Amino acid sequence: MYGSRDQTRQIFIDVWRKLRQKQPLEAMEALIADIIELHPEYHPLLDDSDRALAAEYSPDSGQGNPFLHMAMHIALREQASTDRPAGIRSLHRKLCAGLGRHDAEHAMMECLGPILWEAQRSGRMPDESAYLDCLKRLLP
Repeated sequence: MYGSRDQTRQIFIDVWRKLRQKQPLEAMEALIADIIELHPEYHPLLDDSDRALAAEYSPDSGQGNPFLHMAMHIALREQASTDRPAGIRSLHRKLCAGLGRHDAEHAMMECLGPILWEAQRSGRMPDESAYLDCLKRLLP
């Protein structure tokens, strides 16, 4: 999922096309397809590759970036599967049990987003301790 903005967006577009055409999916594509299926509001965008590739999502627009949103779902699932940072697998499991997977991941994004933004702003690695503390506060 790394590369230019357009390359990343093209991956989502291609997986959506393969899913609609019932073509076989590789493991990462299956993960992406699962996330796309959870977001029917993005399907019309993915159907229009020119619009999807050209769309701009500035913070001032008040419109969320669907590609960033779906990529954050992928990041959370990869974190949980590798337990990196250590302890996130258990937190993900507990939050999913209480909220359901989709809603739990949306809640977790409220922690992940600011941690990533701060890391990018400061030019440092994400603060894993602060991230895990934020996630723990989401537990019932």
